[in-house]
Amino acid sequence: MSTASDRPDFVPEYNKPDAPGLHMNFDNTVSLYHIVGAEDDFEAAAQGVFALLTEAQAEFPDWPRVLYLDIEGHARDDGRLEEDMIELQQEFLLAAMGKFFTALALPLVSVVNPDDQVNDLPDELVLQPPDAELPEETAWPQA
Repeated sequence: MSTASDRPDFVPEYNKPDAPGLHMNFDNTVSLYHIVGAEDDFEAAAQGVFALLTEAQAEFPDWPRVLYLDIEGHARDDGRLEEDMIELQQEFLLAAMGKFFTALALPLVSVVNPDDQVNDLPDELVLQPPDAELPEETAWPQA
């Protein structure tokens, strides 16, 4: 049983940074904050997040990373997000890129990676249509 005397006086609260970009935190974690603008399509949004991720790894090698994402101007008439922005979060960020983060705070969901964060990033992000065959020579990771 925990008592007041054995609990820390200060319990950190993680909050989204005030401005987009990289933010070093007091506990040797790094926050990545990206805003998808109204003019950004899926590819621009994905490349923007990937660029921020590679910058974070270069500047703060192997530090635990938390991605904060906001999406502006991609709402349908009923107020829900457009399909490509749902796909960006579900298929790209959670399913494909989630392993490169310790946690993700997205408009759809906030999650903590149950596994160790992967720090071996690909050199570049190559996107292709969802129904296209994966090219063997550039498929990542290599078997």
